[in-house]
Amino acid sequence: MTSSRTEPLPGVRAAGRPAAADGDRERSPERRGRRRHRWDARWSPYAFIAPFFVFFAAFGLFPLLYTGWASLHKVSLHDPTHMEWVGMRNFSRLLEDDFFWNALQNTFTIGVMSTVPQLLMALGLAHLLNYKLRGSTFFRVAMLTPYATSVAAATLVFTMLYGRDYGMINWGLGLVGIDNIDWENGTWTSQLAVSSIVIWRWTGYNTLIYLAAMQAVPDDLYESAALDGANRWQQFLHVTIPSLRPTILFTVVVSTIGATQLFGEPLLFGGSQTGGGSHQYQTLGLYLYEQGWFDFQLGRASAIAWTMFLILIVIGLVNWLIARRLNKTH
Repeated sequence: MTSSRTEPLPGVRAAGRPAAADGDRERSPERRGRRRHRWDARWSPYAFIAPFFVFFAAFGLFPLLYTGWASLHKVSLHDPTHMEWVGMRNFSRLLEDDFFWNALQNTFTIGVMSTVPQLLMALGLAHLLNYKLRGSTFFRVAMLTPYATSVAAATLVFTMLYGRDYGMINWGLGLVGIDNIDWENGTWTSQLAVSSIVIWRWTGYNTLIYLAAMQAVPDDLYESAALDGANRWQQFLHVTIPSLRPTILFTVVVSTIGATQLFGEPLLFGGSQTGGGSHQYQTLGLYLYEQGWFDFQLGRASAIAWTMFLILIVIGLVNWLIARRLNKTH
């Protein structure tokens, strides 16, 4: 007796399970793939920017909060874990300190003396580089050379140039009958010397920013101005400058922030945290450095840091209001 083996019908498994289960199992990887794709599309952007926020929290937010907390305490750098609550006493004593107001005035003076000529020179150089000059690529690259130079190297070179007895600047002034100038010990001369270092380092950087903005101005505006009879100078005043207004405001804000935080140039120019024998070019950055790392008053240094932060907030708000008013007028 022969037994015939029955083959399972299509759509029916040998165990009696329907073939639809196989279809579900075949579709499950596809569902998992779609689910994974939705998860990637939703959360991958956050994963890409997460490292920035991690570093910002570690090196930006935490120091900001810690200095804010330390500014309300009496803290010594010898024992930073021991804190004595003093409230706003560090800030009140700061406002009563003549050296603080001297540093604030020096910061403002050096900031104006360095920012205004720097941006005017950058605007003029960008206007020249905007023309089709032979070797324009070389000149554009050369503009970044001072910016790429370290603060220490640039300041040491300028310190030798401004030397009282053997400096090249005094040598040049002597050729026209001017006696040697003690650049470091004079108030205005030392501030002018420090400002010249800042001007030399940052003019090229701002030049390239202005140049990029100028190249984005449509040629139709210049052609229309030329048809109306405007010369090159009038085109620069009435076409280029209005088109660069947002860029100019940006460079003013960035330069103001940099001037408020000025530290390396005045420190290396005289080699002292006091900014000269009479504190004649001590900036807020140097004053903070002196209080925290020489007088070991970490709480007071934190109060200075937060005062500088509040000053920057006020400056930013003022620039924002000016930009808003100019945009409305425009």
